[in-house]
Amino acid sequence: MPLARLLDRSTSRLPRPVRYAVDWVLTIVLAAVGVLAFQAEIAKPYRIPTASMEPTLHCGAPAPGCRARFADRVIANRLAFRFRDPHRGEIVVFRAPPAADLACGQGGAFVKRLVGLPGETIAIQDGHVLADGARLEESAYIHNRLQRGRQSGTWHVQPGHYFFLGDNRTASCDSRAWGSVPRRDLIGPVVATYWPPTRLGLR
Repeated sequence: MPLARLLDRSTSRLPRPVRYAVDWVLTIVLAAVGVLAFQAEIAKPYRIPTASMEPTLHCGAPAPGCRARFADRVIANRLAFRFRDPHRGEIVVFRAPPAADLACGQGGAFVKRLVGLPGETIAIQDGHVLADGARLEESAYIHNRLQRGRQSGTWHVQPGHYFFLGDNRTASCDSRAWGSVPRRDLIGPVVATYWPPTRLGLR
């Protein structure tokens, strides 16, 4: 029996105001369940808490280095990596490895730029990133020397792992400090900014 018909039969003897109240409560409950299921399985919102992704994604002042009054809220597609491999250059939400707690003073979900693929050797020379010796073209999101920083170093990305950097590398605690991230800990690519309204848009 359809749910609506069952509900009508169950509440038919109730006074009309009570039936209306029951109908509204069930509607709200079903809507909330739908939103929670959508968030858990498909898309989930995340907040940008630090200046590590400035100016691509804003954090909220007065936190150091933040350029906006309100932090950006972004949505990650939790289904994407079930059907395809992560791509270099996309912004990804992932669960930070345990070493991030010690290196950054925080853990949980991080939002960074994917720059290194499984098995690659990532080198940073005077702020420029090289993957297996080839310099990455990053002008779309690295706009000045301050963002790029001056750090140099070399890291090997383990098989099945990915290497992440913030777009604001002078203010980012990332794979340079705590290593690469296994694929199982990747939550999904950032697909949209939904808050504040002036920053609304797809990515």
